[in-house]
Amino acid sequence: MKKWIDIIVNRIFTVSGFTTSAAILLIIGFLFSEAAGLFYNPIIDKGYVLALNQQNTVTELSAKEIKDIFDEEITNWKELGGPDMPVKVFRLEDLDKYYSEEELGPEYEYAGDKIAEQIYRNPGIIAFVPEVLIEHHSNLRVIDGKTIPVKDVLLGDEWFPTATPSPIFGILPLVSGTLWVSFFAILIALPFGMAVSIYLAEVADDRKRRLLKPVIELLNGIPSVVYGFFGLTVIVPFLQNVFNLPVGESGLAGSIVLAIMALPTIITVAEDSMRSCPRAMREASLALGASQWQTIYKVVIPFSASGITSGIVLGIGRAIGETMAVLMVTGNAAVMPSSILEPLRTIPATIAAELGEAPAGGAHYQALFLLGVILFFITLFTNACVEFVSARNKSKK
Repeated sequence: MKKWIDIIVNRIFTVSGFTTSAAILLIIGFLFSEAAGLFYNPIIDKGYVLALNQQNTVTELSAKEIKDIFDEEITNWKELGGPDMPVKVFRLEDLDKYYSEEELGPEYEYAGDKIAEQIYRNPGIIAFVPEVLIEHHSNLRVIDGKTIPVKDVLLGDEWFPTATPSPIFGILPLVSGTLWVSFFAILIALPFGMAVSIYLAEVADDRKRRLLKPVIELLNGIPSVVYGFFGLTVIVPFLQNVFNLPVGESGLAGSIVLAIMALPTIITVAEDSMRSCPRAMREASLALGASQWQTIYKVVIPFSASGITSGIVLGIGRAIGETMAVLMVTGNAAVMPSSILEPLRTIPATIAAELGEAPAGGAHYQALFLLGVILFFITLFTNACVEFVSARNKSKK
């Protein structure tokens, strides 16, 4: 009977392991497949085209150039390698400025002919119109509808996913914002976390340790939105007054909030690792004449380096993946940060803020999945670094 119970339990554990592994692989596969779909989308909104006059020799435009044209930052075609003539932007709603309702027809059945007429008359025109309205006019030139280039996404420094006629999905501002906030969060949390963990493990008596450790671990249970409210009402006004900033929402505010959130993880894991150092090693060090502090940084910390590193990385993981608290205090500005005192936006905050508004299956939706892939690789790289450091520490022992 006992033998059969062991066999059944082993089978259950085996099936559970395979099921969990398969589920993880399916999730990763779904994430990557949705993200890859972004690069099959045209740079111009689906169903629309950019039509030009036959005299215009420009054949290709990037998403940024299209945005600059419609924002009137580019006003002459020669800036794009075309003829020397002014750019005239035309949208479908502009038809009402040139034609009456009778001329367009009660059901807008003559709209396509009128659009073509405007394009024929204006050599410098660029018309953003539905493709179905002008598909029968063969004398019009249409900008090549190329797909979104990988380079423009991975190296782009602008994030305008809802821009028309061509959205821009440059992820560098979001990646840099995530790395900036996480780096400064760990820079702030690490010295404080190490100091508290050394105090709890090596200095504090049992009574103080029993009192302080549950309080520190309790901080892990506080919802992130509460940390966000604390940052918004305390840290943001403080930084605004101290640094004389126009707005207090900044990368530094996000870093401080994340540092506070990462502290319990770093302290708990590092303290447990230090306490696992054998008592004999401490006593041997003290017997050889070393002071308590010399024993701590020459014996205890080197012995516990693997566990301390794990605690630091878990803290980094908490900082990189945090969403709500960062969304509330960083200013939520998708721009390339040049200072930690400027507003910025992180990858998790972008996904949380925009996923509900992105049309399912559209380019914006797929771009947010791509951000998830980037976050996955950042976390994977962080974990790989930990494994490398841990392996080196074990080999030295």
